[in-house]
Formats: sequence, structure tokens, C-alpha cells
Amino acid sequence: MPQYRVRATAAASPEIVWALLVDGRSWPRWSSGLDELVEERSSGLDPNGSDGVGAVRAFRTGRVVTGERLTELVPVRRFGYTDEFNLAMKEYRAVIELRPADEGGTLIDWSGTWRSKPGLGWITPLILPKTMQRMADDLAAHAAETQHSR
Repeated sequence: MPQYRVRATAAASPEIVWALLVDGRSWPRWSSGLDELVEERSSGLDPNGSDGVGAVRAFRTGRVVTGERLTELVPVRRFGYTDEFNLAMKEYRAVIELRPADEGGTLIDWSGTWRSKPGLGWITPLILPKTMQRMADDLAAHAAETQHSR
């Protein structure tokens, strides 16, 4: 089963990073890889920006829409989700773990596993680790900007 594990360090508190993760509407603001949250294909979104377990978030990148279901939320520590609909992958599971960094800020540890679907699925192991590293780096940078603007 293919897998990835990426890491980033945010110059922001774990609470700031967590708030960005649980707010599905914030993801396109901080991720250079997501164009928009497709609300009509999403479900269970919290109007106050604190999506709960079971919420499905549909994100558009270009013309492709993928959906992820939140499966585990341990506040300010662990954020888990699985694939709800995706053309290239099946059985995708990801976990984002947050820990205070020794030098201050937050360590972001983002990992995932999946099975490739026939067709374009062969390319996923080549692209996904780089994509997820960019996501972790974008999250860390935006969290730091958010922290500094407060």
C-alpha cells in the first residue's frame, strides 16, 4: 500500500493550526493546491468553522472535485480523514498530528495511505507526497501569518 509522511513546523500555536484544520472553508485560503470548497457537494459543515466527525468536505482543484470525510478529531492534537470520493484513489486514510515544537510553534506531521485505482492511479505515488508536503508547508505558513496578525 503506498504511503506518504510529510512534516512542517509552524511559527504558530497548536490552537491556531487546529482552528485552520477544522474549518473546511479555510482550506482554499491557505492551500495553494485547492481552488475552492464545493459546498453543494459537502455535508455537515459547521457554520461557525468547527467541522465535526462525519462532515464531508468537497474540494475543487481545477476541474477535479475530491471529497474527504472527517473520521477522528482529538482537539489540538489529531485530525483524521478518509476518502469519500476520488477518481485516482480508494481507501485513502490520512492523519495530521500536531505537537508543540521545542523552540515554540507547532510540529505538523501529516501522513496517509491509499490504494490506487486502475487508470491514472499509477501516477498518484509520484505526485501525492509532493502535493501533501506543499499542503503542510502552506498550512504552517498561513498559521504563522494568522498568529502574527493577532
